[in-house]
Amino acid sequence: MEKNAKYWTEKLELQPHPEGGYYKEVYRSCDEIPAGAIAAFNGARSCSTSIYYLLEGDDMSRLHRIKSDEGWHFYAGNSAIVIDMVSPEGNHSKVKVGNNLEQDEHLQYFVPANYWFAAHLENNEGFALVGCTVAPGFDFSDFEMANIDEFKTQYPTLTSVLDRYL
Repeated sequence: MEKNAKYWTEKLELQPHPEGGYYKEVYRSCDEIPAGAIAAFNGARSCSTSIYYLLEGDDMSRLHRIKSDEGWHFYAGNSAIVIDMVSPEGNHSKVKVGNNLEQDEHLQYFVPANYWFAAHLENNEGFALVGCTVAPGFDFSDFEMANIDEFKTQYPTLTSVLDRYL
């Protein structure tokens, strides 16, 4: 049996993610960072969390940001994932997460905290299964989807670069 996107989605019991694609949380640390220990967070946070995340075809991770670093780890698939990022200062960069090191793909990559970022498949006829690790751990109260009009106003020179996500 070919291990395609459907195989992974069913086998791992992935569900639709609010930002796009499919996911399942697989780890949440029992240890917590207490409220007030890190100023950016409004309450206690798990030390770390991890999910499986899958993109297929035209799926994308919509433009968003979180208050923690997020590591992307490539597991399986026939396409790299392109991650577009915008720093708090408005600088755009991108990286490919995949297993073709000769094509400048990275097996893992960490998106810094507070960067706007979004992702799509390099080959929209393929799929990619990755893991995403967040430390301090992910909490939806730290998750912000981009407001399209505000983003275009704040970063007008990036609109054409990031138009696919807006």
